[in-house]
Amino acid sequence: MTQPVLEVAGLATHFFTREGVVKAVDGVDLSVARGKVLGLVGESGSGKTVTGFSLMGLIDPPGKIVAGSVKLAGRELVGLSPDAMRQVRGRQIAMIFQDPMMTLNPVLRIGTQIAMALRAHETLSNAEARRRVAAALGRVGIPSPEERLDAYPHQFSGGMRQRVAIAIALINRPDLIIADEPTTALDVTIQGQILSEMQKLCRERETALIWITHDLSVVAGLADAVCVMYAGRIVEKGDVRAVLERPLHPYTIGLIGSIPSHNRRGVPLRQIPGMTPSLLRLPAGCPFRTRCPRADAACVNDIPPQIIDGREVRCVHVNAMSAA
Repeated sequence: MTQPVLEVAGLATHFFTREGVVKAVDGVDLSVARGKVLGLVGESGSGKTVTGFSLMGLIDPPGKIVAGSVKLAGRELVGLSPDAMRQVRGRQIAMIFQDPMMTLNPVLRIGTQIAMALRAHETLSNAEARRRVAAALGRVGIPSPEERLDAYPHQFSGGMRQRVAIAIALINRPDLIIADEPTTALDVTIQGQILSEMQKLCRERETALIWITHDLSVVAGLADAVCVMYAGRIVEKGDVRAVLERPLHPYTIGLIGSIPSHNRRGVPLRQIPGMTPSLLRLPAGCPFRTRCPRADAACVNDIPPQIIDGREVRCVHVNAMSAA
């Protein structure tokens, strides 16, 4: 089995507010190997983005990583000094944001911005930097890359700006890329192109990828494995095909059941009742129990993940569901 490039164990990130402690990430375990894609899915507020920011070391007060381990290529990242983390960020681990304008400076030329990412970790001549930047733009599908180096972000379409953000993330050949819903605002055609290119680039360069999304159809076509998050916890984890074709956790079942393509025409969509509980006041035991059709008295007690059919499921009723 391929050794994981990223190993996360017991990660907990809390936000200390006047109203109380928000347990945004509460004991997350995950891993991803070189050249593999891990999908991290869940509805808004499930903790996906905070998990990504925690891995990048981008949590600022009132947030804090209060427990757990994040090892990248065997090196512990939790507890690194800001200077040490800056050396890791960009070179060994990079992030692509949902809005490319969070990455791009509107008053700097595209070539200059990508070159800055290179020069943060290497000493290069202007000619060499320009050559490598043009090559990076070409790899992500931007036509005539040499001519586009002197353009500004506003001269690019949304899809092209997102490709530039991907080029910045890839320029230093990191071990791991975290992509936080980078194609959500793009049309379906551009989304498909970017997904295909990201998958190809990860395979060719053996870069590990964590793709954060709420879109299960994207995960189905892109990821090798999937983690389903709810209320700061991973409730189901395993091979993407196994999880999507035969989900075991009631929350995963509800997510897949609410997809229009899984319902007969003319029949109302199946919905998960209720709303995600406040992370300030999570119910005792399983946080999904207030919305779960199988909930009973046993769900008040917390239960560690169980291994069923080669995947981890955090549910007290999982044995009964797997036998059904």
